[in-house]
Amino acid sequence: MPHSPENCSSPAPRLKVAHNQRWLEYADGRPFFWLGDTAWELFHRLTREEADRYLANRARKGFTVIQAVALAEQDGINTPNAYGHLPLVDRDPTRPDDGGYWDHVDYIVRQANSRGMFVGFLPTWGRYWQGKEAIFTPASAERYGRWLGERYREAGLIWILGGDRNIHCAAEHEVIAAMATGLRAGDEGNHLITYHPLGPGRSSDFFQRDDWLDLNMYQSSHAARDHDNGLFAEHDCALDPPKPTLDGEPRYEALQVGFYNQDVARHLHFDDYDARQAAWWSLLAGACGHTYGNNNIWQMWQPGRQPVIGANTPWHIALDHPGAFQMGHIRRLFESRPFTKLIPANEFVVDGPQRGGARIRAARANDGDFALVYSPRGETFAVAMGITAPSQVRASWYDPRYGTGYHLHTGDNAAIQTFVPPSSGRGQDWVLVLDRADREFPLPGTVS
Repeated sequence: MPHSPENCSSPAPRLKVAHNQRWLEYADGRPFFWLGDTAWELFHRLTREEADRYLANRARKGFTVIQAVALAEQDGINTPNAYGHLPLVDRDPTRPDDGGYWDHVDYIVRQANSRGMFVGFLPTWGRYWQGKEAIFTPASAERYGRWLGERYREAGLIWILGGDRNIHCAAEHEVIAAMATGLRAGDEGNHLITYHPLGPGRSSDFFQRDDWLDLNMYQSSHAARDHDNGLFAEHDCALDPPKPTLDGEPRYEALQVGFYNQDVARHLHFDDYDARQAAWWSLLAGACGHTYGNNNIWQMWQPGRQPVIGANTPWHIALDHPGAFQMGHIRRLFESRPFTKLIPANEFVVDGPQRGGARIRAARANDGDFALVYSPRGETFAVAMGITAPSQVRASWYDPRYGTGYHLHTGDNAAIQTFVPPSSGRGQDWVLVLDRADREFPLPGTVS
C-alpha cells in the first residue's frame, strides 16, 4: 500500500492546461496564475519551524507555487537534512528511506497546500542524473518516479523534471522520459509535468513533442541586466503543438550579475527592478506565469553556512526584499481582469523603444476588453487606439513598484495617442492599463 502524507486523504485542488493551451487553470475551470518562488533547498536545509516561517511569508505575499528539490543540489544525497536524515539508502534511488527525510518533505508539502500554494516539486537536481555524480538509469528513474507519484498522488503539486540541466544525448533523454513515465503511473495523471533546463535554455528544445510534457519552462538565467526573457516566451508560443510556457528561473534579486562570466563586477547585484522587469516582459510576451528568485533564499543561506555565489543576507531577512513584495502587485493586477484572455500585441505600439532595456511590451484581451503596456524605463510611447472594443476607453497608470493605480483619463478610442509615464529612468517602470469604459474592472491600489 503506497504511503500517503498524513492528512492528505482529501485530495488537494488539481491543475490542468486551459482549453486555449496558453494558460493554466484549476480542474473546475477557474484561472490559475503561476507566481513561483525558487526555494530549491527548502526540503533539505530548513526545520519544520523554519519552513513554516518561510511558507507563511510567501503565502502573505501572494505566491502560488513553491519550487523545491527532493534530492537537493547542495550535496543533498550525502549531507543530511536539518534532522539528520538522508533521502536514499546507500545513494540508491530505488531505495528511498521511507522515514524521517520523506516525512519531513510530506510535512512541508502539506503545509504549503494548507496555505493555498502548490509545490513545484523537483524529484532531483540534475547533477544526480547527468555527469560523474549520476545515480540514475532509465530503470531506476522509472521506479523512483513511480514511488514519488504514489506517495504524492493526492498532494497539490506540479512535477518539475530536469533540475538545471540540458539534454545532450539519447541516453539522457531516456532517463528523463522514464522518470516521467513513472510519475504518470504512480500519480495516475493527477499532476502536470514540466522541465527545468540549464540557463539560458528552453525545455521546448528537448521535449516539445513528448506527450508527458504538459507545459514548457525556460530559464532566462543570470548573465546580464536587460536580457529580454520575453524572447523565450515568443519562441515557445510559436511552436506546435501549443503549450503554456513560463520563466522558471530568471535573474535573481541579490545575485551577482553574470556570475558565471569572466571578469565580471563582483560588487554588482541584480535588484528588485531587474526582477520586476523580467516578470513583466515575460508575461506580456505570452508566459502563463512567472517565477521569482532571490540568491539568499534558494540556498536558504544563514551565518555559519558556506555561501554560494556571494550570498550575504540571512534567508529569513531576504524574504522581505522589495522584489518579493512586487511580485504580488503583478498578480493582483492580472487577477483584477480576465487575464487568460491576454495575447501579446506589440503591433499596436507604433512608437517607442523596441529593443534594449527600455523595450516596450504589450498585450491585449482577445475580445478587446482591456490591454496592458509595459514601459521598463518610463519612456514615452504611442499606441494605435482601437485595441479595446468600444468607442470610449479608460486609461490608467499602474505603478509596479508599489502596486498603486492612477486614473489618467476616459476618452475617445481613436487614432494614435501618445502616453508619457509619470517618471522615467532606470527603476522607473510603468504599466499603462487600457480598459473598455463600459467595463467596471477595478484598478488595484487606486489613488484618487
